[in-house]
Amino acid sequence: MGGFFSLLKAMLSSLKDLLPIVVVIAFFQWGVLGQSLPNLLSILSGLFLVVLGLTLFVFGLQLGLFPIGETMAQAFARKGSLMWLLVFAFCLGFGTTVAEPALTAIADEASEVAAHGGMIHSGIEDIESYALGLRLTVALSVGVAIVLGVIRIVKGWPIQRFIIGGYLAVVALTLVAPPSIIGIAYDSGGVTTSTITVPLVTALGIGLSSAIKGRNPMIDGFGLIAFASLLPMIFVMLYGMWVVV
Repeated sequence: MGGFFSLLKAMLSSLKDLLPIVVVIAFFQWGVLGQSLPNLLSILSGLFLVVLGLTLFVFGLQLGLFPIGETMAQAFARKGSLMWLLVFAFCLGFGTTVAEPALTAIADEASEVAAHGGMIHSGIEDIESYALGLRLTVALSVGVAIVLGVIRIVKGWPIQRFIIGGYLAVVALTLVAPPSIIGIAYDSGGVTTSTITVPLVTALGIGLSSAIKGRNPMIDGFGLIAFASLLPMIFVMLYGMWVVV
């Protein structure tokens, strides 16, 4: 019974979070456009499914993914094996990113546009190869980013140096990268910080910093997401330069 009430509470919270979006759409549809919503029943059914899906997703994160991420990070830290910790960090970053629905969507769209723009051949295999290469490049970059973030936490290095240096590299590559890849590279940095990657990576950082003596979870536990959004921009621009060449 307690689990049911927790689920119901989470559903009400999800509905509360979506309420501003509903209000904005209703205001512009009725107040500005002066039109009624088409297929109102279908829209309400879809809204219910969105609330239900969001509720189950958030509930699942709190119930399973956050605890397992923190627990495994703490276990690796207690084990004292830096190599296995870094392997775990890379696999976590790579695996969660390559499974991101948002990344799949933007890679597929980018490959279609690249084919129409004449940057790649318009054959199905060429389009699929470009999309897969983009996805793997982003996933690889996030894996490397999480490894760097873990090393930073273990060593206690300040995050500012990495972030400033990373964005300087982004600016430098922007000046020489093909214009057709720059926008995709910048968007790739955003899609990596999405529904699957963020919870597990955040849990990893907090769990690791909690397990290492002298580390503060509030100061050292966060920042991995910044790495995960920064390195894809660099890697994708390099990927674009390689594909064009």
